[in-house]
Amino acid sequence: MSLLCNTGDWFTLGQGNAFRKIELYTMEWPGSINLEHMRVYAAPYGGPIAVVKDPKLFVKLDGGASTRPIIRIFNCVGKLLSSINWDCGNLVTLGWSDAEELIGVQDDGTIFLHDMFGNFVHKFSVGKDVTDVADARIFTSASGTGVAVMTSGFKIYILNNIKDPKSRPLSELLNLTSSLTCWEMVCKDRTTSCLLASGNEITLVRHGDNAFTNTTPAMRHDYQSISLLAVSFDHEHVALLTNTGCLWMGSWDLKRKYCEFATGRQEQANQLVWCIDGSTGPDGQAVIVCYAHLLLVVGASGESSVYTYDTPVALIPEMDCVRVLTNYCHELVQRVPPSTSKIFGINISEPASFLFEAHRKFRDRSHQSDEYLCLIQHRLPAAVADCVQAAGHEFDPSTQKCLIQAAYFGKSFLSGYDCADYITMCRTLKVLNVLRDRNVGIPITIQQFNHLQPVVILDRLVFRKYYGLAIHIAKYLKLQETRILEHWAFQKITHDKNDDEVARKIAAKFSSAGLREPMSYANVADKAQQIGKTKLAITLLEMETKKKLQVPLLLKLGACEKALIAATQSGDIDLIYMAILEMKNTTALAKFHMTIRRYPLAQNLYKKYCQLNSLSTLKDIHSQEDDFLSQAELALREALQLGNLDASIPDISGNYRKAGKPVEADLADETKKLIRHQKLLQDKYQKDFFGLALHAMVRKLLQLGDQRYAEKLKSEFRMSDRRFWWLRVQTYADNYQWEELEKLGRAKKSAIGYEPFVEVCLAKQNVTEAKKYLPRCYADAATIAFMQKDIDSLLKIHDHCNDSALMAKVENMIGQLSSKK
Repeated sequence: MSLLCNTGDWFTLGQGNAFRKIELYTMEWPGSINLEHMRVYAAPYGGPIAVVKDPKLFVKLDGGASTRPIIRIFNCVGKLLSSINWDCGNLVTLGWSDAEELIGVQDDGTIFLHDMFGNFVHKFSVGKDVTDVADARIFTSASGTGVAVMTSGFKIYILNNIKDPKSRPLSELLNLTSSLTCWEMVCKDRTTSCLLASGNEITLVRHGDNAFTNTTPAMRHDYQSISLLAVSFDHEHVALLTNTGCLWMGSWDLKRKYCEFATGRQEQANQLVWCIDGSTGPDGQAVIVCYAHLLLVVGASGESSVYTYDTPVALIPEMDCVRVLTNYCHELVQRVPPSTSKIFGINISEPASFLFEAHRKFRDRSHQSDEYLCLIQHRLPAAVADCVQAAGHEFDPSTQKCLIQAAYFGKSFLSGYDCADYITMCRTLKVLNVLRDRNVGIPITIQQFNHLQPVVILDRLVFRKYYGLAIHIAKYLKLQETRILEHWAFQKITHDKNDDEVARKIAAKFSSAGLREPMSYANVADKAQQIGKTKLAITLLEMETKKKLQVPLLLKLGACEKALIAATQSGDIDLIYMAILEMKNTTALAKFHMTIRRYPLAQNLYKKYCQLNSLSTLKDIHSQEDDFLSQAELALREALQLGNLDASIPDISGNYRKAGKPVEADLADETKKLIRHQKLLQDKYQKDFFGLALHAMVRKLLQLGDQRYAEKLKSEFRMSDRRFWWLRVQTYADNYQWEELEKLGRAKKSAIGYEPFVEVCLAKQNVTEAKKYLPRCYADAATIAFMQKDIDSLLKIHDHCNDSALMAKVENMIGQLSSKK
């Protein structure tokens, strides 16, 4: 069926290939702008437009100096964004990078980059040997935005990425002459190639090729030369226009011919561009030939359509359309999307068309709505999907609304319908309409929007300083707002003079952003530091909550004490050490020590650092603080490590006493006496006594048989009798001196009892000797049992005892305990 809606500007180029022209804006050019005298360089994806006077029309001033060009940059509505007075060398060409930076190529091989507001960004040279550039091309490569230049000697140099400018000659074997009429760059399969037209031949040259062949495109019409070459936006197709007005269309490698079309026009065309729809096939593609006041649109089938204008025309190729710029209006030419054609096409009987008509009848309260729905009952999901897709391709909000309402109407009859695509489209359309508004002036299609992705769109809004709009869109699409707020803060820092007011505004904006995580001030502070606003940077960093970002930047800014405070508050040992060491390297030593004393955690960590790396520094710290206890402990530790304990003992003892540690001081004094004895014994016996404890020294003397000296040490160091007896018993047993052990047991009452005597004998497997001490053990056991009133134990002792005197004593004890019961 036919639904004649928004089809007034449709035209067909072959069976099923409908194209349309849409008016985007009426232009607001200043009165001085007339495209007839201008060259237009527009960025794709609705980007800015650079306009400069055609250098062929420059006039000579008195004195022989030529006027310098003025580059004016506009948005897509014709609103002036900035102007650049080009006061450098002679300008060869202009273009735009994928980051919307204006690229200017000079004849001396210098390439300049400016942003859309005319601010200088960067410059570099093609190469030392390239000083006479005659022509240049700016193109999109696999690596980014590339630049190719041709010298006056017909040598071509290529830079595949302006962000990493490394030039290379195209081919040393290439021998070009003045017969070269046009050339273009092609990027396929990550390889950059060049199409060169000379006479009626075209040469395809790749970097590093040792051999290449010339191709003469087959045409039915005779011609002498090729005047224009055009490569499609996706680098899949090539078109050429001959000097006789014959148009040839084919694949990028010239191996496949789509069609040949005789324009019948002999005048020189201004532009030749492809109008593609994003598909790789040639059937739906077209080429637009731009003359002074006429556009000739030619399809791959050989059919054509003509549009005439009252003013000069400039064409801007896009990934899925061509924008047309005139003195009065800004238009768009594109192939009609399939979903749109299914609804509004002539003699169409597609489900989407019936659904759209059903909804229209429903609004008119007509029963025919149900009849249309019955026709597409089983194809309703496809109809809803087509209506949703068609709404995305429309520029008119009222048409979008009709299509979305038709889709909404249709999905209400579907059970289990997934609304994700429908909701996404509604959100996308709202964003697209805001972007296309003439106050913003970014007329991108939905295909371009999906290709760039919302994050890039937000970046472009930020670069245009539409911060409020970018934040609203980010919230609406549930995207992160951090980069937008940071860029806004960068602008505030750069352009506002009152630092205190800037810090207050930034803090207020960041705190009211309503983000899930607090905004970081680190990047903003770093930006402030880069432009020399150190005080502002420090103020901003004091509001940073992430200490790992705050501390390094504070140190970089020279605010070492603030960095130390932040580091100690974090409790992060690595950050504290970073702050301490940086402060130590950049601050006077006395001031450093005075500062660090105020922060106990930092001071303790610094002491630990000095303990591992500089004991002399640690001594100085303890001395300055009158920390006698630490001085004593450090001196003791150092003396033990160096083996110089004897010389250090007086200082150690004195410091312990000053610190109020008399016990430790006495131990230090006794240690000194012990070392003196060790030296004497070392000289006397020529054996190693150094480092032995008192217990080990006495035992060693007993083993050497010097009991007299052992008793002297016992007396001098107040060793207990029990310990001394134990040492004697163990030493005699170790030396198998059983007679000496027996004399010891008989000499006087043992201070440790007689059980140890038995144990050491048994340990040496001398049972006979052990039996000698059993009676004394029984006597002790009987006494203890009697004291504890343990009759059972006394009975056991009585049974095992062989000594009649002891048995009588035990019987007496048993009798006493029994009588008490």
